[in-house]
Amino acid sequence: MTESKSMILGCAGKSLTREEINFYRNECPWAFILFARNIGETEQIRDLVAEMRDCIGRPDALVFIDQEGGRVQRLRPPLAPNYPAGGALGALWRDDHDAGARAAWLMARLHAFDLLRYGITADCLPVLDVPIEGASDVIGARAYGKEPRPVIELGRAAAEGLMSGGVLPVMKHIPGHGRAFADTHFELPTVDASLSDLQRHDFAPFRELNHLPMAMTAHVVYSAIDPKNPATTSGKVIDEIIRREIGFDGLLMSDDTSMKALSGDFPTKAASILAAGCDLVLHCNGVFEEMAGIASRTTGLEGKSLERAKRALTYIRKHDAAEETEIRAEFATYFDAVA
Repeated sequence: MTESKSMILGCAGKSLTREEINFYRNECPWAFILFARNIGETEQIRDLVAEMRDCIGRPDALVFIDQEGGRVQRLRPPLAPNYPAGGALGALWRDDHDAGARAAWLMARLHAFDLLRYGITADCLPVLDVPIEGASDVIGARAYGKEPRPVIELGRAAAEGLMSGGVLPVMKHIPGHGRAFADTHFELPTVDASLSDLQRHDFAPFRELNHLPMAMTAHVVYSAIDPKNPATTSGKVIDEIIRREIGFDGLLMSDDTSMKALSGDFPTKAASILAAGCDLVLHCNGVFEEMAGIASRTTGLEGKSLERAKRALTYIRKHDAAEETEIRAEFATYFDAVA
């Protein structure tokens, strides 16, 4: 079997082309990610997931998806219910802390039921960003709250709910996207907050949940730390802040390299991300020429990165004995629209 490369890739459509199959077989990405364009009906999704794993000869390869609830949810009815956004869980928490945390766990446990049905084994959740007033709406209602405490409590509950159902969580966007005044899909934001403010407000949820297996970086410049490079390509942010200050020693992946926030061509992006200390380069849009550029400068997964990847997989638990109908019924006591 070919050594896995330090990248997570998407695909263009609802099934793999011959070109994609040969490319994945030769380049051997460590994992895959699905988007709405890849989602059709039940058997099609299962077949696509199985085909991806077959290409690289790893039946246990992770397949990721963004299934948060609210506007960021790739599986929609009838494949999965429409779930509330993180902000709705936060509103519930403000009225009743225990109820909010329980609802966050239940919703994540339901995500696990939904995802495993199609063979999807990792969810890019929880969102641990803490927005400030006036920040870009790219996070907005996706956040659990505007203070660290609800984000910590609900993020922890969501991660536990996913893992209880056999799905791995990915906390995002480390070390914090909540102060960004621009949407990183289109441009690179710079945050000018002081280091002490970042430590108190933005870093706090990631520090509290630094034991989780995986995290995704923010394409954000923090001028108090590294005024020239976004976190994703900043060795200083990754080493001094993410690894040491926050204390996260799990598997670190970049945010999507096909977003406009990062400059340079795709080979340059991949090389810069790995040189900065990310373990994995993420590319999502399925454009073949871009993936080929990423692969051209992506190295084999080895050393500490390989150790972290292996350790992340150990977080996959045997499913608990929860009954889906009971979980859905309990969740409906909080949000009856998804009963």
